[in-house]
Amino acid sequence: MPKINLLPWREELRKERQQQFYVHAFMAAAAGAVAIAYGMFTVNGMIDHQNARNGYLKDQIQQVDKKIEEIKDLQKTRDRLLARMQIIDQLQKSRPEVVHLFDELVKTLPDGVYLTSIDQQGDKLTISGVAESSARVANYMRNIDASAWLDTPSLEGVATKQDGQTRQFEFTLHTQQTMPKDDQAASDGSRKKTG
Repeated sequence: MPKINLLPWREELRKERQQQFYVHAFMAAAAGAVAIAYGMFTVNGMIDHQNARNGYLKDQIQQVDKKIEEIKDLQKTRDRLLARMQIIDQLQKSRPEVVHLFDELVKTLPDGVYLTSIDQQGDKLTISGVAESSARVANYMRNIDASAWLDTPSLEGVATKQDGQTRQFEFTLHTQQTMPKDDQAASDGSRKKTG
C-alpha cells in the first residue's frame, strides 16, 4: 500500500481557514465600528435636533413672556383709566349736588337764623349757627326735614349766649345730604345708558 502524505494539504487548508477567519474577523470589526459610528452619528444628530427644538421653544417662551408683561402693563393702565373714569363720573354726579346743597341751605334757613360754619364729611353735614330763639332752631330743623336734598336732622346742642340785652342761641346740628328720588332715578338711568 502506498503512503500518501496529507500533511501539507492540511497545513494549507489550515492557513487558508486562518486567513479567512482573520478576514471575517476584520470585516466583523469593521462592520461593528461602522455600526457604532453610525449609531453615534444618529444619536448626535438626534441630540442636535432636540437642542434646536429646545432653543426654538426657549425663544418662543421668551416672546410669550414679553407679551404677558405687555398685557400686564396694559391691564394696569386699563385699571388706572377705569379708576379715573369712576372719579370723573363721581365728580360729574356731585357737581350739581353742591349747587343744590347751597340752594337748599338758603331755602331752609328761616328769618332770625344765620349760619357760622358748615362742615361736610362725605354726605354728612355738621351745621353751626346762631338763632334769635330756640323756636327758630326748631323751625330750621323742620325745614331741613321737609327738604328734598337734606334729611334726618339731629340737634347736637343749643347754648344760650347773652350779649348785652339780646339773647342768642348757638346751635350745632347734623344732617345728611340726599338726592331726590326723581333726580336719583334720572341719574341712574343716564349712568346705565353711558355704561
